[in-house]
Amino acid sequence: MTLAPTSEIRNVTRISDQENQRIRDFLQGAVYCWCKNRNDEWFALRDLMGGPNFDWSATPMIVLYEKLNGGKPQDQAIADAAKDGGWLLKRVINDDDRAFETIVEELTRKYRWLRPPVFPTEQEPLREIS
Repeated sequence: MTLAPTSEIRNVTRISDQENQRIRDFLQGAVYCWCKNRNDEWFALRDLMGGPNFDWSATPMIVLYEKLNGGKPQDQAIADAAKDGGWLLKRVINDDDRAFETIVEELTRKYRWLRPPVFPTEQEPLREIS
């Protein structure tokens, strides 16, 4: 499914294909949790991986910071790792089977799941056919 409206998606460099896939799988899980629990709310990478989840050390996301930390000041490495994470999140959203809309507010790309209009709340009981 593509984003509404469509927009550019960039590749993240200097990480292996396996690292890239692990990060995307990790982010896909975060997106699923967000959509289940806060399905009408906008979200950005900082909502999924910032605040109380700021410490990426036990997650696949840490490679984004580690690839930058050697040659940059820590605050710049953190900011650039977040940008790379944002590009990976955008790819995850774009590749998802569900539809999402996207906006940019305050220099931050945000997403919202376009939930189908009707979800059955209860399954109808089965009827016997004679």
